[in-house]
Amino acid sequence: MIRAFAGRSRKWAQPYEVRLVSFRAMKEPAHLALHPFGQIPTYEEGDLACSRTGSIVFHIAERHVGLLPDDADARARAITWMFAALNTVEPPILELANARLLEGDKPWSKERLPVVEDRVRDRLKPLSARLGGADWLDGGFSAGDLVMVSVLIRLKSSGILDGYPNLAAYPRPRRSAAGLQAGFRRSIGGLQGKPPTG
Repeated sequence: MIRAFAGRSRKWAQPYEVRLVSFRAMKEPAHLALHPFGQIPTYEEGDLACSRTGSIVFHIAERHVGLLPDDADARARAITWMFAALNTVEPPILELANARLLEGDKPWSKERLPVVEDRVRDRLKPLSARLGGADWLDGGFSAGDLVMVSVLIRLKSSGILDGYPNLAAYPRPRRSAAGLQAGFRRSIGGLQGKPPTG
């Protein structure tokens, strides 16, 4: 959810509202009309309702200068990095979160956890090599970087990123990193306080 908001939080974004949704409300008809799987995030703009982070970020990126390059080939590569973040890098990270949070008390957890951590490292190693000493994955900042950073944030507390200093420092440029961090803070500002009931 946060990464979709971050896409709206940069300097070119239009005002937006954050609507908190309880777990119960996610399974009710009103929310299911927006997201058939009863999950978050959702994005509404006029008569349009989008669900899934990649779809939301792509929709916003197509309409705001600066998230997708003008050059057709660079644009395709930026979109490829969005897909790579969500379909290649994120799945083992989510598996790690599940292994720690939902399976940590299982008798087989201690044997499984190193295997899952290795799957994460199998994704981080080529990503780290690709980024190298660059500021961004493919030249200038794009929606691909936005989504990739939002995926990697899930690993910050795990210590795994410590083995990949360039990924731990990504995004690098101070001004852009500060903008991303400010966007995340603004995004979660509406998520702090009392959660919705239900």
